[in-house]
This record gives sequence, C-alpha cells and structure tokens, in this order.
Amino acid sequence: MTRETDHAGLAALSICEALLLALNDQGLLPEHEILGVLRDAAASHKNAVGTNAETETHRAVAELIDRIIAGGNSVRRR
Repeated sequence: MTRETDHAGLAALSICEALLLALNDQGLLPEHEILGVLRDAAASHKNAVGTNAETETHRAVAELIDRIIAGGNSVRRR
C-alpha cells in the first residue's frame, strides 16, 4: 500500500468510527447492532478468498476490526 492509500484508509476508519458513535449517541443504533455491524465486517474479511497476499490482507483487516470491537472504540460503553 502506498502512503496515500494508508492515509485514506485511516481517514475512512476515523469517519466510520465517528458515524457509529453518532448513531449510538442519537439512539438510532443500539450498541448490540453496532457490534453486529463490526462483527459482520470482520467475518466478511475472515471468509474472503484470493491469492496468498489478498488473504493475508483480509486477515489483517479482520484482526484490526476485532481489536476495535475489543477496545470499544466505536461504542460508548455505559
């Protein structure tokens, strides 16, 4: 990945996390639904197929999403 792609990915991650927090704060999506969205995203990457390099990338993305879930970054836990 290029540095520009890395920056775009980090920006997208930050925006998505902010949106998930806003949806939860406004009562539009409860915590369990947000966690479900994140788990579904991780599962998509865990089940992805492709070349070894593509599979490695998908596995890394799934691990990152799992760390986000574990860290509670996308939900304000009360």
